[in-house]
Amino acid sequence: MNRSEGLVQRRNVLKDSNSDGTLKENYDDDKKNDKNYDDGDSKETRLTLMEEVLLLGLKDKEGYTSFWNDCISSGLRGCILIELGLRGRIELERAGMRRKGLLSRKVIVKSDSPTGDVLLDEALKHMKETDPPETVQSWIEYLSGETWNPMKLKYQLKNVRERLAKNLVEKGVLTTEKQNFLLFDMTTHPLTDNVVKCRLVKKVQEAALRRSITDVAHADKRSLALLMLAHSADVLENAFAPLSDEDYELATRRVRALLDLDFEAESMRPDACEIMWAVFAAFTK
Repeated sequence: MNRSEGLVQRRNVLKDSNSDGTLKENYDDDKKNDKNYDDGDSKETRLTLMEEVLLLGLKDKEGYTSFWNDCISSGLRGCILIELGLRGRIELERAGMRRKGLLSRKVIVKSDSPTGDVLLDEALKHMKETDPPETVQSWIEYLSGETWNPMKLKYQLKNVRERLAKNLVEKGVLTTEKQNFLLFDMTTHPLTDNVVKCRLVKKVQEAALRRSITDVAHADKRSLALLMLAHSADVLENAFAPLSDEDYELATRRVRALLDLDFEAESMRPDACEIMWAVFAAFTK
């Protein structure tokens, strides 16, 4: 895989303010479920984890993701699961006396109240209607359509990238164009609001460079999830490329430290989001 595809030129980036992602509706209720919500500047465009990961992967001028990236599809499904977990909609079943591993425990719907996001609500509906429940690994595969079981294909979330891109168009971050590629026309979504993209890149960089990020007991869950999901979706390099050589090495070293964590042990900490750690485990097994 050509990891340099679509990367921006390495340079030092000017300081910018951070942004955080939230959904358009049910915001107050979701803040209660996710203690890591940060209101920040109320005028800033708020993005979901799915939208942030897609935006990191999109080429600014071309408006599409790298053709070489075969990880972003499953990465976006992981975003959906963690977003639902942070919002208190789903959780893992109890570990039991014999302490089942993260990847062996089933996903349980804790609350089916609407999130205000069509993709999240669609995934939540599938999980609620599934009996017996499935594991995190299975849901990543089902929602991606990567299953050999024809009975499970009904759970596939279709056109996820296009639907997320349309969300970003509605938020004024992207626009919609048509480009001709030899024998076919393709809908693309070039960047229109560079401030939002720069703010997102800066947030990812600062999260990785922050010493406390490896102290996950006190780290911001959303920043941690964004780093790990961007890595799983193979778009993290797009955020790190503009860093100086010294900061680049430090950031990548911090991410490697996170990947080397004992996810089972971290999930047992008080206030841990077990769904988040289960998704991390699924992508690194």
